[in-house]
Amino acid sequence: MQPIRKAETVSDTAAQAQPIAGVRIREIKTADLAAVAALLTRGFAFRSEAYWLRGLERHAARPRPVGFPAFGYCLDHGGVPVGVILLLFSNVQSEDGAVIVRANVSSWYVEPAFRAFSSMLVRAATRDKTVTYFNITPAPHTWSQVEAQGFSVYCKGQIYAAPALSRPVAGVVIDEFADGAGNGLSAYEIDLLRQHADWGCLSVVAREAGVVRPFVFQKHHVKNVLPIYRLLYCRDTADLARLAGNLGRFLLGRGGLLVRLDANAAMPELVGWYSEKRGRKYAKGPHPPRLGDLAFTEAALFDR
Repeated sequence: MQPIRKAETVSDTAAQAQPIAGVRIREIKTADLAAVAALLTRGFAFRSEAYWLRGLERHAARPRPVGFPAFGYCLDHGGVPVGVILLLFSNVQSEDGAVIVRANVSSWYVEPAFRAFSSMLVRAATRDKTVTYFNITPAPHTWSQVEAQGFSVYCKGQIYAAPALSRPVAGVVIDEFADGAGNGLSAYEIDLLRQHADWGCLSVVAREAGVVRPFVFQKHHVKNVLPIYRLLYCRDTADLARLAGNLGRFLLGRGGLLVRLDANAAMPELVGWYSEKRGRKYAKGPHPPRLGDLAFTEAALFDR
């Protein structure tokens, strides 16, 4: 199916709805990135401009679906962005092998004087019914607003596990992914592992009796102290649960005792705890992400 040309659709909507205010909705262009980074820094004071620019530059350099905005949309007032919604579009492979388009609704901020246009910006930017839009970092105070925009919960919380405490499976070999070592993986998975490794993530392959399973983890520190690995990609979270002992020992050798992963309930195979205080995620569209697939999202592009 051919994608909707959003620049035309959104501009037409904005022109009809906002003829007097002098505010229009348009695509974010490369020339806007410095202004967008400054705007997001005002909205998210705990992030630096360098943080935003690094992620935007990484996204700009990677292959993206044709016919969709490179970075998302902004509210433009007199040529200056006064509001922004970052959309990270990707071609991803579904479980049946089909290529689908999805967009990570990464960050959304509007200057106080223009907040009346916030809902219009979100509706216009997420109107294509052929695309799956998903939000992986909604603040709790925005949950009701996100649901009113047509999004539904696909992930309720997270598991925090110590996989090294699980019994390893005999005959399993865990290695860090390297170019030329992708036998048993699809071309899509090889590219996924390579790109995430380039962004500083830990791309891993588990080999067992001729079967190869891919994993991507991202190391960070809680309160800048406690090291923890976040699961960004696997084929099935059941694979991580089954191979927890093997993966846990591998990660422990790289400075991480704990792993956190998206979940909708506790997993008895994992030593740890399940919480719904953090980790809720929303999606709308034909192909909601499965648990264990945060590939090509802000989590990988911005958080390293």
